[in-house]
Amino acid sequence: MGVSALVWTLTVVLLVGLTLFDYFFHVRKSHTPTLSEAAVWSASYLGIAILFGVAVMIVGDVTMGVEYFACYLSNEALSVDNLFVFLVIIGSFAVPRVAQQKVLLFGIVVAMVARTAFIFLGAAFITLFGWAFYLFGVVLLITAGNLVRPTASEGRTADLAVIRIAKRFLRTSDRYDGDRLFIVENGKRVMTPMLLVMIAVGGSDLLFAFDSIPALFGLTQNVYLIFSATAFSLLGLRQLYFLIDGLLDRLIYLSYGLAGILGFIGVKLMLQALHENNVPFINGGKPVPVGEVSTTVSLTVIVVILVITTVASLASERGRVQNTVANARRHATEYLDRHYEVDPVEREKIFNRLLGEEDQIRALPTKYRVRIRESDELMELLERAHRAHDGYNHA
Repeated sequence: MGVSALVWTLTVVLLVGLTLFDYFFHVRKSHTPTLSEAAVWSASYLGIAILFGVAVMIVGDVTMGVEYFACYLSNEALSVDNLFVFLVIIGSFAVPRVAQQKVLLFGIVVAMVARTAFIFLGAAFITLFGWAFYLFGVVLLITAGNLVRPTASEGRTADLAVIRIAKRFLRTSDRYDGDRLFIVENGKRVMTPMLLVMIAVGGSDLLFAFDSIPALFGLTQNVYLIFSATAFSLLGLRQLYFLIDGLLDRLIYLSYGLAGILGFIGVKLMLQALHENNVPFINGGKPVPVGEVSTTVSLTVIVVILVITTVASLASERGRVQNTVANARRHATEYLDRHYEVDPVEREKIFNRLLGEEDQIRALPTKYRVRIRESDELMELLERAHRAHDGYNHA
């Protein structure tokens, strides 16, 4: 692996220390994070990840540093797609805002442990089987194709098998009590939905490991770099959730960007597999003289795709409309749910955000306004939120 046991130990200690610090000094005391707080923490974790990459370049070499940053950026891009699923799960379970940080941290820790196992399994698989890169390449190309399909982002749900099993065989409650995992109901100790949400978030991330881990092995075979890049990208995921929470629906071209990245890495893996070929029925088991793609080129391609995707999404009028409508629907639903936020001041902030989004909807071009008004479900939801607000103020 090219890295000493001491370096591995120090890296693991650093990551565990950051996780514990995050929990005891930020997550343990339940609170609703502000936008500025999320921005500071996101910037801090991004800075730590960058400093680590610089240290890799200094202690190791430039090639290792480039491989680390390529893995980190790819993982970070794929992690943003994770956030869509996290949003669906948290919304499906109506998790109170004040408890969401603990849910996300738990899910991220589970993901970190699981992905570490997948990384070492992937490394062993590559070592034992010479055709592994062919398989990884095919997996990435299929995944890229699925991402550009119109239905690729639909049907996301929190109805995981593990959740159905837990609800059937374990005593669970339908109500939250802050961020507590267990409460006493009718004299019996039962689980709150918090634990189920944590299981759902952690379980959903396992599905993403099947895409991300092969992609990272397409950028480098250095297990230490894959592990560290994965860990640092996951550590900043919770803060990123709260930072771009209201912008997720605006990234309408993200799936195409991810498809481009995964497709590119898939082709890179296939070329590498052909270059090192030992499969008997391909070219008689001899290497095929094909070109290879350097990690520097890979990093450049990843950066260019991410920049184009992000800029195109943010500049898209359809993206702005979709994001405004999604945020209005979300804030109306949050305001109507008395358990989501109990602080009157925070509830008023949610309603004010809803008013701002309704103003944005009224300022949209006519064709979009007409289409939105034809959505009876959305119009009825907004009216209910206003009636609830008027009733609360007159109470």
